[in-house]
Amino acid sequence: MPSAITYVQPGSIAEKIGLRAGDLLLRIGGENIIDQIDYQALTAQARFDMEIRRDGQNQTIHVRKEDWEPLGLTLDQTIVSSPRPCTNHCIFCFIDQMPPNMRSTLYVKDDDWRLSLMMGNFITMTNISDQEFQRIIRRRVSPLYISVHVTDPEMRCRMMGNPRAGEVMDRLRMLKEAKLRFHCQVVLCPGWNDGALLEKTLRDLETLRPYACSVALVPVGLTKFREHLPKIRAYDQESATRLIEWAEAQQKEYLKKYHTRFVFPADEFYCLSKRPLPPDEAYEDYPQIENGVGMLRMFDTDFRFAVEDLPVEETPPRDLCLACGTSIAPYMQAWCDEAAPKGTRVTVRPILNRFFGETVTVTGLICGCDLVEQMKDAKCDEILICRNMIRNEGDMFLDDMTVEEVRKRLPAPLRIVENTGESFWRAISGQL
Repeated sequence: MPSAITYVQPGSIAEKIGLRAGDLLLRIGGENIIDQIDYQALTAQARFDMEIRRDGQNQTIHVRKEDWEPLGLTLDQTIVSSPRPCTNHCIFCFIDQMPPNMRSTLYVKDDDWRLSLMMGNFITMTNISDQEFQRIIRRRVSPLYISVHVTDPEMRCRMMGNPRAGEVMDRLRMLKEAKLRFHCQVVLCPGWNDGALLEKTLRDLETLRPYACSVALVPVGLTKFREHLPKIRAYDQESATRLIEWAEAQQKEYLKKYHTRFVFPADEFYCLSKRPLPPDEAYEDYPQIENGVGMLRMFDTDFRFAVEDLPVEETPPRDLCLACGTSIAPYMQAWCDEAAPKGTRVTVRPILNRFFGETVTVTGLICGCDLVEQMKDAKCDEILICRNMIRNEGDMFLDDMTVEEVRKRLPAPLRIVENTGESFWRAISGQL
């Protein structure tokens, strides 16, 4: 479909070759433009032809520029399609465990490889046609983030409720043959894809190295809204400890063979097991930081650098109350006890997630109603919360309570703190 050029950047290549707002972009290098992926890939070259339509007449414009030099065009929204929906029915899908009557955007299931490339979203590849998969290879899309979960075809089909789910290794081998990199995720469901099947999954993914760059092991998240869903057992301290011990043994072997640990347990396993966090070097270049792998260690490192670089010996007397998820609470209290400046007392209040169920322990899923109810008796000068409790627009919690509603119902002023160690230090040391 032709896309209208809505803006030409002054001084850009596009302006120099005579492109104008209002021109219709038809093809680049003889290829139709499906979306931004095509546009960015085809205009990254040094030489190509563009076919446009101006005043009802088709024209061919020859482009000469440096590799990767931006063309300087803005196209209309016809080139941006809606995210492609998920076609799976995974036994552990968090959206299927949501309560009814929440805002509609919270029920959207996307499984779009373009968002995987641009934003690091994990995809299953079950909704990608063979033709579209060839476009991924042709466009050199890398890295991708892929939810593998298990490589055994029968179990993957069972867990994901999709007959195409068993094709995963075929697709991953094709990515390897094309020399395209990808990171993998395994959401572990005890009794389903752990034990011998997890060992097989790692062996299979190991054969795809070095293009299979890393594997994250993530514990399944379970809410109280699972009445009609398959039974899944949650991880506890004992099972989380066993998983970590096994994974760290695998890391030692991979490090000897490949100079990378390859497999990385998520932070939540360490929280559940109450074991110390691995050192900074154990996360290498933090390949799965957005997947909750190494966030605590990075926060700790950032916090300690901030304490050293932004010292405060003493502050006016202040009582702060920090509300957070139950899994991170012990770490937050330890950081506060160790580094809070003289004159400042910080009390960490773990918030039980009664909205989704107490098996949900992460800070980002705390709702306004639980925050208000469990902080109503807080005696402090200020209440601190992490920004990831609130949606990107900065105005609302998951349960649709607004920030202003929560502020009015709390017994002390509310401060929202960015999710970094430095921001946390600035907040408790009075430097914000």
